[in-house]
Amino acid sequence: MSRSISRLLALAILFALASTSDALAHCFVGARFFPATLAIDDPCVADELSMPTVSWSRTADMPPATEWDFSGEISKRITENFGVSIGETWTQIRQPDGMVTAGFQDLETTFQYQLLKDRSHEFALLAGVIVDWGNTGAVNSGLGTSYSLVTPTLYFGKGFGDLPDTLSWVRPFALTGQVGYQMPTSSFDFTQAAFIPQQAVYGASLQYSLPYLKSEVVDLQLPDFFNHLIPIVEASFSTPVANNFGNPYTTTGTVNPGVIWVGGYFQIGLEAVIPINRESGSGVGVLGQLHLYLDDMFPATVGQPLFGGSQATPRKLTF
Repeated sequence: MSRSISRLLALAILFALASTSDALAHCFVGARFFPATLAIDDPCVADELSMPTVSWSRTADMPPATEWDFSGEISKRITENFGVSIGETWTQIRQPDGMVTAGFQDLETTFQYQLLKDRSHEFALLAGVIVDWGNTGAVNSGLGTSYSLVTPTLYFGKGFGDLPDTLSWVRPFALTGQVGYQMPTSSFDFTQAAFIPQQAVYGASLQYSLPYLKSEVVDLQLPDFFNHLIPIVEASFSTPVANNFGNPYTTTGTVNPGVIWVGGYFQIGLEAVIPINRESGSGVGVLGQLHLYLDDMFPATVGQPLFGGSQATPRKLTF
């Protein structure tokens, strides 16, 4: 399964690099462009490819191990408002004594439906269900599980472009977030002799769009490189809420300050990964991603929904 997905992702990259079509931004709500965020998801269905996403961190063990994660995800709209994503992550964990554990995590699929796009208020609302499929990862290495995880999730995005001109400096700000409830398909893990908790999983991002500042507020005559930047702070958390017998109800998560550079066909993001407590990890890690806008690259083919594709010209991203 994972080999087939890797071939599909690699093929999509080759097509993307060969494309010469006009650049079309894939997640516009009115004048607001929401970039694909690294730690949480953006509030739009789209045709896109994240590959690779690479992270390095230290685990919460004492002494800590070092962990590398390499992942890829491809998203495809089935209709104008309904999309499906498939993602896979390969993980390597190196213990202080040199022992290495490596393998694939469970395959993840996400089903999403666009509930709302309010152009005048730059507001987007998206509903989804994330499924991590049990027995599709390296269960014997502890990187996969014998049970599945089902997470109904609500995503939102809100730009502040509808504020009055007296607050023009605030208008490039935007807030995105997601809230989900993660439910395992089994309540007890017999291999670990432990209860499997249900968890609230949630996060948010605060971003300041310099492309929006230039196009919608004021052109400060900055060098072109800076007009492509979106400074961002993301946060992602998980809190056990049920079936956590014998364990503390400790919230874990990270805060990720960083920046996204947005181009016509792709974006590059880089963030620091700061654990919020000792249970979340040791020290500061790093997260980077190359994200390709397939619906911008192939607006008449790959970038169209499988059913009921629109012939209208999408909004262009300008700098």
